[in-house]
Amino acid sequence: MNFRFARALFTILLTATLVHLPASAQNVIRLSTTTSTENSGLLKFLLPEFEAQTKNRVHVISVGTGKALELAKNGDVDVTLVHARASEDKFVADGHGVNRRDVMYNDFIIVGPTADPAGIKGMKDVSAAMKKIVDAKAKFISRGDNSGTDQMEKAYWKEIGAQPAGSAYISAGLGMGEVLTMAAELQAYTLTDRATYLTYRAKTGLAIAVEGDRKMFNPYGIIAVNPAKHPGANYKGAMQLIEWITSDAGQKRIAAFKLNGEQLFFPSAAR
Repeated sequence: MNFRFARALFTILLTATLVHLPASAQNVIRLSTTTSTENSGLLKFLLPEFEAQTKNRVHVISVGTGKALELAKNGDVDVTLVHARASEDKFVADGHGVNRRDVMYNDFIIVGPTADPAGIKGMKDVSAAMKKIVDAKAKFISRGDNSGTDQMEKAYWKEIGAQPAGSAYISAGLGMGEVLTMAAELQAYTLTDRATYLTYRAKTGLAIAVEGDRKMFNPYGIIAVNPAKHPGANYKGAMQLIEWITSDAGQKRIAAFKLNGEQLFFPSAAR
């Protein structure tokens, strides 16, 4: 079976299972979120404390931001935690979500092989670096899944008016961890959130090539599904999760999440 097809089928089956769970009766909160919060290990670090305090259980569906918002739009989850501010604002403006809150941030980086065929290592200007990747005909792996990372990458290509052509550009349709693994195997560049990169760094051997551009800021927001559109949604549970993750306790827990002593996410909820 094709790997991408198998992964898509798994997501569909998982979603179907969660949709038919009587959420309120079982104190279940259905959360759609990005692969970065799952791949990095953040949710495994955060959710047990929340569940212990509230006696809720959180079922997580980890997909790209586009799919996560689509699940929320359809009422297939109760709350969504994503990182694509323009898409989040549209989601709320269109009436699909309510009570959006800032949660945390990290940043995007470009990583690639240590040989650095495009000669971009140490650059601070992401647009200039992307242009050099195109000019060098260096291989680039794209998420290709309408995730927050994918949307940001596409915005960079649009800004410079160019994109790698032919076999130099691979649209994977996969999560961030899988794309990092593929980039390592193919000795290619990719755009990633820093948290997932740090989690996979030892496995891949990829090096940070570009970091520090203000355009690579990566904020995360949490949004409850609008109960007026989806009365069956566990709105009470969604708001419990939102209130906890943006509380002092939740924010301190986010700040405490580290890998080899390095902080992966930085709390940003308004106090």
